[in-house]
Amino acid sequence: MSIELSAFAKQTLNDPAFIAVRDRRMTELTNFFQSPNTPHTLSDIPFVTGVSVWWPGAFCDEQSEILPPEVWVKNSLEELARHVSTHQNDPLFCPLTMEYHHYGVHFVDRLFGAEIFVRGRQIYNKYLLTPVGELEYPDLDNHPLWIYSKRVLQAFLDADVKLPYFGLPVIASALNIAINLYGQEFLCAMLEEPEAAKHDLAVITKLLCDLHRYYKDRLPPEQLQPVVVSTRAQPVGCGQICGCSTHLISKELYDEFIAPCDEAVLKVYDHPGMIHLCGSHSQHIETFRNMKHLHAVQVNDRAADDLQLYFEGLREDQVIYFTPTPAVSLEDAMRITEGRRMVLCGIGRPE
Repeated sequence: MSIELSAFAKQTLNDPAFIAVRDRRMTELTNFFQSPNTPHTLSDIPFVTGVSVWWPGAFCDEQSEILPPEVWVKNSLEELARHVSTHQNDPLFCPLTMEYHHYGVHFVDRLFGAEIFVRGRQIYNKYLLTPVGELEYPDLDNHPLWIYSKRVLQAFLDADVKLPYFGLPVIASALNIAINLYGQEFLCAMLEEPEAAKHDLAVITKLLCDLHRYYKDRLPPEQLQPVVVSTRAQPVGCGQICGCSTHLISKELYDEFIAPCDEAVLKVYDHPGMIHLCGSHSQHIETFRNMKHLHAVQVNDRAADDLQLYFEGLREDQVIYFTPTPAVSLEDAMRITEGRRMVLCGIGRPE
């Protein structure tokens, strides 16, 4: 099924002036990454607050044609085109992005055969019945979800629009996926059956890397971004992992089992990337500091309350994406960092 965009969308999403604005903002962010330890005033700090059109079929069966991916891509690009003129002169970095989030954070779980269900518009999965240690690499060539996902990507490429970013599905991280697939049984396995746990982590990590490589090999590098681009956009060529579940494990378990997996995923990309954190993860700061493929730590909610620990404990070349919380305000953040190594995200620039 081919995509026929309106003349307005086609022209707008290929307008050289709009692309120049996007590239100028990306250059500013890239320059900040290269010299992050210089003090900045609030007006000089990068702010990332963008517009994303998310996949609306997260609750659909991928084998159905309720919403063909080509139709969704067309509708998404038409909607993005209507947002462009609103943000072209915005002093913030407002990346315009089409994000494919089929099954949300359970995208990879589904590829491994997990049953996905919805309750109260929240997506869940049922645990696998096979024991830890017997996980097999999925047959991607014949998997309905992956076939569907490739159609989404191809439709975006066929649309031939140069302005919007393409946000990847949630490829997450090895620990996130392992816990999704097995629950607490996987946490126990790391202690009681370490070889079985390492086997499954290796299988998961291979799949994560293969998925990232698939997108990296096909998308123009200037249009590829990992998930939640509206607040986590990074310089071109940086990957991303989700570290949400690391708050459940000790530094020792992370160092032995998980950090090598996270490094392997980040290493797929040309430049060091980001880890997303939203819980209590400060026990891992020393490890994050020593991960050579980790350049940015994105903290929100509970994790953002530990801004000072991250700022003092990470390397001087590592950047922190920060969203204020009731416990740590924007004013607190400026006092802690002096505008150094901090990107503000998800908020408007103060007047």
